[in-house]
Amino acid sequence: MAEFYAVRHGQASFGAADYDKLSELGWRQARWLGGHWHAAGMQFDRILCGSLLRHRETARGICEAMGLDTAQVQAQVQIVPQLNEFDFHSVMQSFGELDPQSVPARDASRSDYYRFLKKAMLAWSEGEISPAESWSEFEQRIGEALDLIGDSPKGSKTLVVSSGGAIAMMVRQVLGAQAETVTKLNMQIKNTAVSRFFAGAGSISLHSFNHVPHLETEGRHDFITYS
Repeated sequence: MAEFYAVRHGQASFGAADYDKLSELGWRQARWLGGHWHAAGMQFDRILCGSLLRHRETARGICEAMGLDTAQVQAQVQIVPQLNEFDFHSVMQSFGELDPQSVPARDASRSDYYRFLKKAMLAWSEGEISPAESWSEFEQRIGEALDLIGDSPKGSKTLVVSSGGAIAMMVRQVLGAQAETVTKLNMQIKNTAVSRFFAGAGSISLHSFNHVPHLETEGRHDFITYS
């Protein structure tokens, strides 16, 4: 069977003018993961990555720590837009128009922000709001990404760098779970967490979910993040 390892991007720049880039910690998380795999002798036959900057920077950090130079990274990384995150700004804006009283204040805590996002995602999945991308369109493109990933030679290993919502949708589709599963899992996936899948005989199965072995070592537990 083929294997693929879906990795959520490193910590992005939450609260900054441009969220879509890694923070300094995000770069460290990516490099720590690459270093962990390098020490274990891991190699990948394919590297697939969403087109967002935080995806590309995470892939670069991982690959460079695995011993690849910049030219090798550019040559081996295949950009797959279907792996991009859903537009959470559009989802939250649409929900805010539906329920203005629920919109968090500008100085709201991060937990208030995520509670609002969870409500917005549930409304989106149930067809109560109409953001730029519909729920069915999101499902379809993640299905296309899984078809591409699953079409791998027997025995090959593929690295997939994406986002929490996209990976949550992958897991939901592989398990055949309820739509609300995406919302629940999205809130749990850690930055640079690894979810491992097996693909073969026209199907994909989940082996493990949301692991951060590179951060579960002495001195790194405080660097486990979710944004």
